[in-house]
Amino acid sequence: MIQFYNTLTNQKEPFKPLVDDQVSMYVCGPTVYNYIHIGNARSTVAFDVVRRYLEYRGFTVNYVSNFTDVDDKIIRAANEMDISPREVADRFIHAFYEDTAALNVKKATLNPRVMDSIDDIIAFIQVLIDKGFAYVVDGDVYFKTRHFEQYGQLSGQSIDDLIAGASQRVDDDTAQKHDPLDFALWKRAKENEIHWHSPWGCGRPGWHIECSVMATKFLGDTIDIHAGGHDLTFPHHENEIAQSQAKTGKPFANYWLHNGFVTFDGEKMSKSLGNFVLVHDLIQQVDPQVVRFLLATAHYRKPLEFKEDIIAEATVNLEKFKATLRQIQFRLNTAVTDMCVSDETMLETMRTQENAFKEAMDDDINAPNGMKVLYELLRDINVYTQRETVNASVLGIVKTRLLAMCDVFGMVLEEEETLLDEDIVSLIEERTQARLIKDFKRSDEIRDYLKSQGIILDDTPQGTRYKRV
Repeated sequence: MIQFYNTLTNQKEPFKPLVDDQVSMYVCGPTVYNYIHIGNARSTVAFDVVRRYLEYRGFTVNYVSNFTDVDDKIIRAANEMDISPREVADRFIHAFYEDTAALNVKKATLNPRVMDSIDDIIAFIQVLIDKGFAYVVDGDVYFKTRHFEQYGQLSGQSIDDLIAGASQRVDDDTAQKHDPLDFALWKRAKENEIHWHSPWGCGRPGWHIECSVMATKFLGDTIDIHAGGHDLTFPHHENEIAQSQAKTGKPFANYWLHNGFVTFDGEKMSKSLGNFVLVHDLIQQVDPQVVRFLLATAHYRKPLEFKEDIIAEATVNLEKFKATLRQIQFRLNTAVTDMCVSDETMLETMRTQENAFKEAMDDDINAPNGMKVLYELLRDINVYTQRETVNASVLGIVKTRLLAMCDVFGMVLEEEETLLDEDIVSLIEERTQARLIKDFKRSDEIRDYLKSQGIILDDTPQGTRYKRV
């Protein structure tokens, strides 16, 4: 049974979705005012792996992840670029899709946007006002934090501690609040700022209300999994719980998952600190699949130190999988239909390793332990494919199941193009004949020509293998 570490309870819990075989999952998406950095990508890839594993285990996942396209940063970017906030958002949403596609992130079932949800946000806030959980001051609307008795349950902070912290902050709107702990649901419009009409005057939504509205609109009052970066636990997710449950009277999310930071020289990577690496730039220098591999194969809850040697390590390890798949493909060309003891043994090994993989990944998506199983499986497959004869059916099963497990991590192992067309096959056969009659000049000519076409040959006891470079 799958277990998740639930931030709400600070323990691992068996995963039981609200509806059998179906999972509702909401992941806080990016604020789209710039290209995403590797820290943003960590969250996107981490929960893509969670989604893929749930699908691997037979669940249908309704995966919703928003775009925050109304924000101070977007307004500043719009002023700097001399374009509208919507145009800024459109530009970087397009960039997000390009960068995450390069990292082989599956598209969400839905990516709602704040600008398209304003009517729903206004209606949601009005319910909170009507129920006595919010109040209006000069066009601003605030949530009455103390009225929600469970406030602080997610972050594990007491009201007293929160009050002490709030008293140290000096915000522009502090004087208007009834209580320092109260937070904005709606902000009245400032001069030359994007805004919408509401019952309380022109303005725009606060940050926290956006996700509550979009999550409940598309997934229901209670969802199975709510996920995001560790830094969102407080105040963002804490505030989401308060306003959502105040409105509906129901639990907002049953499982809260938070991914660890990407660190650089021991500090959290962020745009505000200026120590970030943009994915858009990184994938121009490094194979996007290598970047994907290093992000996907770390435990999602653990910090990930970003440095050059992990790129080199990921490059080597990803190549191990590609080399094994090439070996399987190569041996399929000469595989037989007869079964023997070694073929049955390989099938049993496959079943054992699959079960070990599930056991590792069921434990809070323990990617490092899951990868350990896959490395052992690669060794087993490579031993099997070195045999003089191998079974075609067994190889087919091994290939299918290996690819299914690798797909959990988003690995792309198969080449889109056909590895060898008829002409190249003919040349390899001609080279084999030339070697048999000791025409080494012709043999070398063919080898050098294929190399110039990006085909590297490897002469083995089972015949000549190839790979593209």
